[in-house]
Amino acid sequence: MATINDVKIIELPKFLDARGNLSFAEQNNHIPFEIKRTYWIYDVPGGESRGGHAFFKNHEFIVALSGAFDVVVDDGEQKKTFRLNRSYYGLFVPAGLWREMNNFSTNSLALEFGSEHYYKGDYVRNYDDFIKLKKDGKI
Repeated sequence: MATINDVKIIELPKFLDARGNLSFAEQNNHIPFEIKRTYWIYDVPGGESRGGHAFFKNHEFIVALSGAFDVVVDDGEQKKTFRLNRSYYGLFVPAGLWREMNNFSTNSLALEFGSEHYYKGDYVRNYDDFIKLKKDGKI
């Protein structure tokens, strides 16, 4: 069962160059799983949030490619907020934790990698259901 202590910021390689910097991420290396899905979030209106769910199986790795935003992670007992604002840091969020993204800056771009293909049944979208599943040891 994942807890808040399993969430971690991972520094990605960066190569500084006067012509522009370069960073990268490799699956099963910097990203601690095999990537089966990639998606991005952009053009989030001011004051809106994204996420607001947990996964049974899907692990996520989130990078702020541009701008900044917060990722609030909740294990049913503790919450922690991670500010992502550098493109050479990624946040690993294991399955079984509630996550919400908010405080998006103008022109922010969130790149997310998932360990599972999209499956509607992998989502827990109701927070009360999440808390019950956590207490029952089912997520």
